[in-house]
Amino acid sequence: MARPKIKITLVDRLGSKPCHRGHKIGDSFDFDKERGNLCPMAMHVAFPYVDILRYGGSIPGEEEGTARFCCPDADTINVFKIEKEKE
Repeated sequence: MARPKIKITLVDRLGSKPCHRGHKIGDSFDFDKERGNLCPMAMHVAFPYVDILRYGGSIPGEEEGTARFCCPDADTINVFKIEKEKE
């Protein structure tokens, strides 16, 4: 059985400074093919959510097949959305 595809998109920025990695709202990444393009700090936070969604779990309070998370840079606080593609 193939693993579902995962897309990670930058949807908002709450901090006062721009992303040091250069990410901008609307940037989107294919988890399997482009994860190396995503900031390593953000990727570190995203990974558990990706695993939960990919292997059948859900995140309380989130739309089915999605999760939101923030990067750990307190000056930037990029908000990302993870979406599991429907099979």
